[in-house]
Amino acid sequence: MTSTTPSTGTDASPSPSTTLNGGLRPGSGQALRPHAEQTYAAELEALAKADDRPRPPGWKLSPWAVTQYLLGTTLDDGTEITPKYIGSRRVVEVAVATLATDRALLLIGVPGTAKTWLSEHLAAAVAGDSTLLVQGTAGTSEEAVRYGWNYARLLAEGPSEQALVPSPVMTAMARGSIGRIEELTRMPSDVQDGLITVLSEKSLPVAELGIEVQAQRGFNIIATANDRDRGVNDLSSALRRRFNTVVLPVPDSAEDEVRIVTQRVEQLGRALDLPEVPTSLTEIQRVVTVFRELRSGATEDDGTKLKSPSGTLSTAEAISVITNGIALAAHFGDGTLRPADVAAGIQGAVVQDRVSDGVVWREYLETVARGRDGWTEFYQACREVGA
Repeated sequence: MTSTTPSTGTDASPSPSTTLNGGLRPGSGQALRPHAEQTYAAELEALAKADDRPRPPGWKLSPWAVTQYLLGTTLDDGTEITPKYIGSRRVVEVAVATLATDRALLLIGVPGTAKTWLSEHLAAAVAGDSTLLVQGTAGTSEEAVRYGWNYARLLAEGPSEQALVPSPVMTAMARGSIGRIEELTRMPSDVQDGLITVLSEKSLPVAELGIEVQAQRGFNIIATANDRDRGVNDLSSALRRRFNTVVLPVPDSAEDEVRIVTQRVEQLGRALDLPEVPTSLTEIQRVVTVFRELRSGATEDDGTKLKSPSGTLSTAEAISVITNGIALAAHFGDGTLRPADVAAGIQGAVVQDRVSDGVVWREYLETVARGRDGWTEFYQACREVGA
């Protein structure tokens, strides 16, 4: 076999001058959610200039600089690198070090533990491109992780490189970049196992053309999986051996979780151009407290036992509750985030099952919120929503 770089791997991507969606230009700043390498381009550039440590082949930054990008720091020239991940430094170091080896990285944890967020920022810092993404679902086909065909050209011309449609994984191999796979365990087992040759041999045969695509230096895979999905399509032992698994925990402390929520809410507010609403630390702390207590099944102050709802009540859901509350306060309130603005969002997050979760939520309100100092307005707002 011979090695080739599929020509469609780069031709399929629009150039910066290509106009889409009525004339909007990619990267023009009008995207609803720019990619990490776009949003934090200035930080990545500053880190690259200051980074004098050894870089693995194909990496834009050294492992040390990637870690600094993720955890935040202040450079010698005064440039502030904002933290992208608030949590254990060792967890980040293990994840970064894995990508410098020949093993792929599997980020696993309960929903809302920033698996996708960390995956995106790792790819942005290591390869400068976080867009080579496969979304795993029950309907994901083998073509999504290997290659497909432009059937019009295939019928007209027969098998050819021009008719080949590379997957994001194949494109990452050809470019020496990072490929991302979301929700790996949701993909059918036979599709998962299509990655074994890619990860072990670092090549992808194209039998129809008698060629293979060999991975260039810098190539690797970052996959995510949900703890709650165990048993859906568990990884085969052969595939699991090709991954180094890093478990992302829920935030260790309420203070860390409050920091995460506060930071992300501010970022989302700017990205969505929400009207200016002073961030209420009191309401953020309240939402985080409710979620942490219901998650753990006990109050944080006196250890009173509580029932836990069926949902995960993740940090991501807390961010959503506060962001929605800010929109309510800005557009329908007095511009100040109040308990009434977050009450409906909290109830919606907690009560996934109207019967069982409804009982859990009413019990929490009556046994915890009702008698807690400074929570009277919150309690009343939640009772009005549930009335």
